[in-house]
Amino acid sequence: MATDLQLKSLTKDLREYRHKYLTRDRQGLDESATRILVNHLLTNVLGYEELEEIKTEFEIRGSYADYVVQLKRNKCFVVEVKSIGINLNEGHIRQTVGYAANEGIEWAVLTNGRQIELYKVIFKKPINTVKLFSFQLDDLKQIPLAAKQLIFLTKHSIIKGELEGYWKRKTALSPESIAKALYSEDVAKLLRHSLKKDTGLSVSVEDILIAMQLVILEKQNILLKVKK
Repeated sequence: MATDLQLKSLTKDLREYRHKYLTRDRQGLDESATRILVNHLLTNVLGYEELEEIKTEFEIRGSYADYVVQLKRNKCFVVEVKSIGINLNEGHIRQTVGYAANEGIEWAVLTNGRQIELYKVIFKKPINTVKLFSFQLDDLKQIPLAAKQLIFLTKHSIIKGELEGYWKRKTALSPESIAKALYSEDVAKLLRHSLKKDTGLSVSVEDILIAMQLVILEKQNILLKVKK
């Protein structure tokens, strides 16, 4: 896990990046010029070495991804860059994720210099993708939260395997995972015991599972009163 000092340093670097590149009108920059911003983001902010660890115009099945970041020949993530004046869209996502999938890379970053998004490629049939975050780096209010997420893309975190740990934690705490864990016979038995203690009624496990299904699937709002 990142230390407070590392988060503080990354937050400072992101603010400096914003001040240098995103506080003036850059809408006229084309994609080539936008790459200057992204180069700074990859090197000065995320900590990767030019040339050695950042491969530009990386050929993938006859097309060229803007960047592939690799450490010791291990391809860590693809980076696709769009012009700063263009809002990122579904077509850009498909292109970025397609590069990663075709090269067998699990992580894909899409950015226009002011907005940055991270995607996880899940190699199943069919191939699936999950967006982990999206931040506007020109919005000063988003910088602290962006730092807490972007820290997992830094060279230090990649080397330590913390990006994969971040993904596992996100997966474990996803609504789907929590719902699956809750909707189980073991949990139903605990609820059955609690309901009998509170109400004196003996309810079947099957009835509790049906009630739980309504709560989970229909997303009913429940006010939990915790007795202190």
